[in-house]
Amino acid sequence: MANLSLRQLSAMTAVSNPYLSQIERGMHEPSVRILKSIAGALNLSAEALLEQAGLLDESVGADDDATEAALRADRRLSESQKRALISVYRSYIEANETGM
Repeated sequence: MANLSLRQLSAMTAVSNPYLSQIERGMHEPSVRILKSIAGALNLSAEALLEQAGLLDESVGADDDATEAALRADRRLSESQKRALISVYRSYIEANETGM
């Protein structure tokens, strides 16, 4: 999705091109350090990288509820600001789920 070659990703992560190729083909399971390096190069969190790879079984719905609850509970925000933030938050989630 990032339109990077393995060589470019290798240069950005300080992980060898052959090792990245083996990870891509499923021949190796990368360490947390390698995952963080790859995620950082792609401007993602390690959790987002794992989620996109289908390796994270977390329930997104629970995170959505917690985020919205935190926004609603913040006394520093007016009701209209809370509604606006929740609306923007939901639009980002929807865009990410549909592949932008």
